Amino acid sequence: MSIELIISIVKVFFTLGLLLTNTILLIWIERKVVAGMQSRVGPDRAGPFGILQTLADAIKLLLKEQIFPLNASKAMYLLAPIIALVPSFLIFMIIPLGPDLDLIINGEEVNVPLVGADLNVGVLFFLAVSSVAVYSVVLAGWSSGSKYPLLGGVRASAQMISYEAALGLSIVPVILYSGSMSLSRIVASQQGYLSSPFGIPIIENIIEMVPKWNIFPQFIAFGIFFIAAVAEVNRAPFDLVEAEQELVGGFHTEYSGFRFAMFFLAEYINMFNMCAITATFFLGGWLGPTFSNFLPPFLSLFMPFIWLGAKTFFLLFIFIWIRATLPRLRYDQLMELGWKGLIPFSLAWILLSSIALGIREFGFPWS
Repeated sequence: MSIELIISIVKVFFTLGLLLTNTILLIWIERKVVAGMQSRVGPDRAGPFGILQTLADAIKLLLKEQIFPLNASKAMYLLAPIIALVPSFLIFMIIPLGPDLDLIINGEEVNVPLVGADLNVGVLFFLAVSSVAVYSVVLAGWSSGSKYPLLGGVRASAQMISYEAALGLSIVPVILYSGSMSLSRIVASQQGYLSSPFGIPIIENIIEMVPKWNIFPQFIAFGIFFIAAVAEVNRAPFDLVEAEQELVGGFHTEYSGFRFAMFFLAEYINMFNMCAITATFFLGGWLGPTFSNFLPPFLSLFMPFIWLGAKTFFLLFIFIWIRATLPRLRYDQLMELGWKGLIPFSLAWILLSSIALGIREFGFPWS
């Protein structure tokens, strides 16, 4: 067995283990944080501080009876949870977790990139695969043979199409500034510190201490991308797809047991992926000080991974904070924000970013 094949197999199992562990941890964190914001205790029975509650829920769902609706279209009904789960794993495979490692295996030096697949068109792959998730929601709603899931599926299709446009447009300035659609090169383009366009020494000293992350020149694009990402994963206040007061449970009303668990798992993996992608595009990804002067070499090796995790969980905290704070939008407000707010702002920001980039590269036309 070749070394490349062994490394690929290790990456697959590492991805599975990391995402499943992250999901268990994330669900527990969300329950505890929301409980704290609402002056409740949250899960506290299973394990210390209730940390095993998610695992207990997963075991319960695996052991529950699989109920099949009478009027359901069987093939589509069974296929929908798989279509929901597979893209979430594929998206994680293109996220760079750290710099390349140079290992010596059997006396041979091997370069191991800490990314599942470093694609030259990583941004396009992300947009294409994330758009597949809408099919699972629509199929689940249509195939269940019930009116409430169908309404949830119709809402999902309109919502995801609306906000995918804003999501894609907000990435265009990042691609222009980095000069690549590879996520690894987008991270590499954010190395170093900002340079000051002013000649004032005090301002120059302050600006040159700021990292060259895309969030600073592209703060509007970051805001648009983050709002669209919340809508894309159907989180509050954009969770009209599964509005309990109106649609019982939304598109997964008729699902139970293991198949419901697959939808639940896909939602939280997608939430984690969106935050990791946001950190990669706008917050420098795994970039950050390694403290190699203070820490042992073994620990400083893990610092890029820790930095990416810290940025991702900070964004996840904002996701949870929004869920606990904001009320759900009306459907007309949801559509209006997407088509009359985010998309026009995205187009205007692309134009401004293009002009600013042209001036930076070639100077003013009259100079």
